[in-house]
Amino acid sequence: MSIELAQKFNTEIISADSRQCYKELNIGVARPTPEQLSEITHHFIASHSIHQEVTAATFESCALEKTRELFNTKDVVIITGGTGLYIKAFTEGLDVIPQVPDHIRQQLNDSYKQNGLSWLQSEVEKTDPQFYSEGEIKNPHRLLRALEVIQFTGQSVMSFRTNKAKNRDFSILKIGLHLPKEQMHFNINERVAMMMKQGLTDEVKSLLSYQHLKALQTVGYKELFSYFNDEITLPIAIEEIKKNTRQYAKRQMTWFRKDKDYRWLPPDTDQVLQYLTTKLKI
Repeated sequence: MSIELAQKFNTEIISADSRQCYKELNIGVARPTPEQLSEITHHFIASHSIHQEVTAATFESCALEKTRELFNTKDVVIITGGTGLYIKAFTEGLDVIPQVPDHIRQQLNDSYKQNGLSWLQSEVEKTDPQFYSEGEIKNPHRLLRALEVIQFTGQSVMSFRTNKAKNRDFSILKIGLHLPKEQMHFNINERVAMMMKQGLTDEVKSLLSYQHLKALQTVGYKELFSYFNDEITLPIAIEEIKKNTRQYAKRQMTWFRKDKDYRWLPPDTDQVLQYLTTKLKI
């Protein structure tokens, strides 16, 4: 749909997907096909390496720079993707949280690898009960961030959240596409099956030596790493990918539903286009 809309408005697309930006990842992140990329110019696709640290702040900076450049010749810019924090960073900005020394981060990551998620949750519950009661306690990256911040600063990561959005010098329209849950689950299962046919197993195998990298701690890769490490069978790994994708989709919906600025529409291009042309008046 973003491609169809970009063609209608004669513009380009910025991807707000935190994994499609890595050039080493393709099948497992459902990167747009070469044909799709040739139809419309995309940005933040295969733009970085898994060896680089890419954060929401990285995306905010890159996306704002590209948006300002595109607005020199375009009336509309389309940002699409599912990483809620990246979209929030672009539209509202990020709170400034102190930079934590590498040795603290490394120590906590090592402890997490040795002791697992339950240990991480327990540590955060003891040291930062505010985050534990309000934050994403099933997300290891958020838990590690909370733990490293309170260890370094003595303050909860929540204390650095101002909840004040930055003003942007352009208007923003937010659209969410809604599918019935049964259809979404069917689509997820079909997508995973297609990825396996396209060679996801070989893609993950080629990345085995890098499985410790943060960029690869993601659905579709970590389950197959477990298979290659003889921890589970391949059929179980495939079922785990499906299950974890469904759970991720549910978390995405929870995140986006909290933002009342979204207009929820069915995935019908004509309806979306009608809404946009009415709002944009162009």
